[in-house]
Amino acid sequence: MNNTASCPNKAFGLALSGGGVRAAAFHAGVLRYFAERKWLENIEHISSVSGGSLFVGLVFHHADTHWPDSETYLKEVFPRFRQTLTTLSLQGAAIKKLVLNPLNWRFALSRANIMAQTIQDVWGVKTALRALDARPVWSINCSTGETGHRYRFRNGTMGDYESGCADIGNFSLASAMASSAAFPGGIGPLTIETKKFHWMKRKQWDDGEPEPFQPPFKQLHLYDGGLYDNLGVEPLFDSGQQSLKEDAALPTKINYLLVSDSEAPLTRQPIPGPLNPFRLERIIDIGLGQCRALHVRAFVNFLRLNPTSGAYAGIGTAAVASIRKFATGREAIAEALLKQTWLSAAEARQAATYSTNLKRLDEAMFDLLQRHGYETVKWNVELMSQFLPPDSGATARGGVI
Repeated sequence: MNNTASCPNKAFGLALSGGGVRAAAFHAGVLRYFAERKWLENIEHISSVSGGSLFVGLVFHHADTHWPDSETYLKEVFPRFRQTLTTLSLQGAAIKKLVLNPLNWRFALSRANIMAQTIQDVWGVKTALRALDARPVWSINCSTGETGHRYRFRNGTMGDYESGCADIGNFSLASAMASSAAFPGGIGPLTIETKKFHWMKRKQWDDGEPEPFQPPFKQLHLYDGGLYDNLGVEPLFDSGQQSLKEDAALPTKINYLLVSDSEAPLTRQPIPGPLNPFRLERIIDIGLGQCRALHVRAFVNFLRLNPTSGAYAGIGTAAVASIRKFATGREAIAEALLKQTWLSAAEARQAATYSTNLKRLDEAMFDLLQRHGYETVKWNVELMSQFLPPDSGATARGGVI
């Protein structure tokens, strides 16, 4: 079913959050909904973090370095992606590479380098980052340990506004994916030797021509982009101004932003004891959760004022209860949606509470996560955005293709 005509003036931006393989499977369902609407061709800019970066990297990999059209995603990329996540474990393979190969012991404190090897060897992602299609623009977000800023790979360049910007050269896609998912403690940073790259920097941010520059650090340590912004919204959305950002690098300005948020909710639990190393992890989770919540509140407030300019698809929300909650003023759309079959509230909670890891997903959990992503974006777009009518088809059931 081709619904491109339903939104002919939409130029989409996607912000894909972190959350390990839970996030990757959730986003796969979100993109499946877009593909059924024939909207993948309308995506102009993707910004991703951690599990979202792993997902987009695999999409390009399974589409032979190209951004797939909607039909290719449904018939080829999605099934291959499902097979990858349900048959191969990054986490176990990376541990074996570290323990069993003495040459990797030097990466004991920067294990993202080992994760990059694992993505290449286990997932087969061996291409260079610059080999990917230039459209849509893809911002792969990390966090720079030395500066505390957002470090990004985009359009053949990498850097942050303090360290400067460098051409990526032959930097591998696997390394960029690994650095974006390099959670402190669990994985550790990916290390870059700054002398191996040619750096440029403007004297003033976004003003004048860049000039040669050498970062004041011999190494840059790239951590999970979620430390800075686990929603991945910063390249696309100005939280302070509560507006979509304009980007001179885009041939078409985005006018619709979908935020796919698969971050697990913070659990309510007793804090570990003062000598328990997991106490620090709990404190970090609280801080990251509050940072994420501020971005979510700003974006949701933007949507209240601009309901046709985006949607927020948050993991764990029960479809039926949400449709009923927001039905006022949208009664006809809500009635049509409620006639369709949706996951239960318990199933939505099960999806949201799946742990953040890089292990192999069993098929039933993958199907649950991707269906939840599909359904969550469906009711949000069709009920809240109101720029298209809900379809009458069985696609609302969110089953595996």
